[in-house]
Amino acid sequence: MLFERGEYLDRLARVKRSMTERDIDLLLVASPANQFYLTGYDGWSFYTPQMVVVALDQDEPIWFGRKMDAVGAEFTVFMESERIVPYGDSYVASTDKHPMQALAALIQAQGWSRGRIGVEMDDYYYTARWHEILTSSLSEATFVDAFLLVNWVRLRKSDREVEYMMQAGKISEAAMQAALDTAEPGVRQCDVIAELNRTTTAGTQEFGGTFTCKPPNAMVGEYCAAPHLSWTEAPLEPGEMFYIEQGGVRHRYHSPLSRCLYLGTPSDRMIHVSQVIAEGLNAVLETVKPGVVLEELAAAWSKVIARHGIEKDSRIGYPVGIGYPPTWGELTCSLRKGDRTVLEPNMTFHCIPAIWLDDYGLVISESFVVTQSGAKTFADFPRKLFSK
Repeated sequence: MLFERGEYLDRLARVKRSMTERDIDLLLVASPANQFYLTGYDGWSFYTPQMVVVALDQDEPIWFGRKMDAVGAEFTVFMESERIVPYGDSYVASTDKHPMQALAALIQAQGWSRGRIGVEMDDYYYTARWHEILTSSLSEATFVDAFLLVNWVRLRKSDREVEYMMQAGKISEAAMQAALDTAEPGVRQCDVIAELNRTTTAGTQEFGGTFTCKPPNAMVGEYCAAPHLSWTEAPLEPGEMFYIEQGGVRHRYHSPLSRCLYLGTPSDRMIHVSQVIAEGLNAVLETVKPGVVLEELAAAWSKVIARHGIEKDSRIGYPVGIGYPPTWGELTCSLRKGDRTVLEPNMTFHCIPAIWLDDYGLVISESFVVTQSGAKTFADFPRKLFSK
């Protein structure tokens, strides 16, 4: 297991405290990231319905999933074998049976069908069909929205989690350097990203990586004016900007890192904007300390860019950690005006103050952990616009 049993029990205790505060008797966890956090389960099986069930009156959660994936649960979860409850393959891709029917039967058999049941209403993996079956099958229960309940518990990491993110940061460094080394005029964009992905997977000599929860955002030329596009098979050409947002991963813990490469001699405007981004990012990191609220970090950034006559109307960061498709973000709070979330030690964030102009975008980002003395970045990489 990646963590000691005691750490999993501590996570459950904190989740149960939150459940009690919301008067929730039973929590159904659909998010693969939250399932991993609470049990250790780590399989690419979330394309079929699976659930982690947390009851206030039981010490361990239940992992509920497809029968063939129960073997993977045996390998990865911290609970005893009887807490792994599979459903038969006849429920998979069936037109007349659904796994949520089997889950409802399990809840009834455990005597939980008349309480208040929390579900992750806005999670990517909790579907309208699931909700319809559960609410109709458990008509005596009261269903309440528990979206982000576990995510908020995840916000403050353990020392072991921070250690994994520090290792992920080293993988991020290696992957970014591999991309910069490979990128040359005439080299296909896809070949650069292939080398980046090879390095992300291989990791370092000290520790290996695994698959990331999403592909890099890697845009070239005019595509750099959009934030979430992908590379093509076209060869790189002189005079093009290459925007790369990627992340290293260690045991599902992600450390994003973003930089830009210009093929040629960048314009004075490009250099100036990149310097402003670096200055603003440094101001954010210098503001980080326990007790500060997130909007103070955003204000530090805004003060710098306003002095240079630059505007940005979107947030500049978010909490980061465990990543499963489609995101490494934790979805709870943001580095922006109005967010009064108070920083505490071992909270982790990705600060990505990108500037989007009419014909290209520029970015310099850092992932960091809050410590008693300030921000500590997971990667150590020059904060500048690279050129070749």
